[in-house]
Amino acid sequence: MAAASQSVVHPDEVEPRREGSAEVRTTFHPGNGCERLEQRVVRFPPGRSDERTLDGRQEILYVVSGRGTLEVNGERHPLGPDTGVFVARDETYVVEADDTLTVVSVVTPADRSPGTGERKVTVRFADQPELDASSVRTFRYLINEDAGCSDVTQFLGIVQPSKAPSHSHPYDEVGYIVEGEGIAHIDGDEAPIRAGSCFHLAPRQAHTIENSSSAPMRILGVLHPSGSPAIAYEEKQ
Repeated sequence: MAAASQSVVHPDEVEPRREGSAEVRTTFHPGNGCERLEQRVVRFPPGRSDERTLDGRQEILYVVSGRGTLEVNGERHPLGPDTGVFVARDETYVVEADDTLTVVSVVTPADRSPGTGERKVTVRFADQPELDASSVRTFRYLINEDAGCSDVTQFLGIVQPSKAPSHSHPYDEVGYIVEGEGIAHIDGDEAPIRAGSCFHLAPRQAHTIENSSSAPMRILGVLHPSGSPAIAYEEKQ
C-alpha cells in the first residue's frame, strides 16, 4: 500500500523521541509520502551530543536558534542562527551546544560526485548575496555546489506580503517557516502555516505559499535534486 501523503506538518503535533540527549521530531519521511528526503527538527540541550554518522547519505542542517560548535571529523566550526551546515556522506559529527540549540535537519541521498566548489561545512546567511526569485521574493543560497554539495540545494527565501499564482517546481522540496505566517495552498487544499511549520512539495505539485501577514516571511527550503528556487512553472489548481 502506498504511503499516505501529507503536505504540511507542525512539529509540535509530532511525538518527540530521544537520540541521546537530543529531542527529535521527524516531520517528513517515506511514511507520509516524502520518499527521498527525511526532515527532522532537533533540539540539543546545553552540552555535548552523541556522535552521529550517516552511512552512504548526507545531512543538511540549518540553525534556527541557539549557539554552539559543530565538530566534524575532528574539526570545529561555530554555530549560530541562520547558519547552514553540510555534513557529507560518511562523515561523523558532534554538536556542543552553549544553550538550547534548535536545528532543522534534512537527510538526503548522496548520489553524485562532490560539487566543484570549495568544501564548506558551514555557510552564514549574512555572508551570501541576495538574489531575486520574483518581484516579491528574494533568496540566498546556503548549501549548494558552491559548498561542495552537488545533490542538494539549501536556501533561505524572503517573501513579502503577497500571494503568487499557482506554480510548481521540477524537484522535491521540504520547507520550514523560520518567521511569519500565512497559508499553504497545495493541490487545491489550504493549510495555515506559522513559524515552525514544515511542508513538502513533490516535483510538479501545484502550490503557492501565501504570506497573509503585514511583515516579510522567511522560509528555509531544501531541494533535491539541486536546483534554483527561481525555477517555477505556472499551474492551474
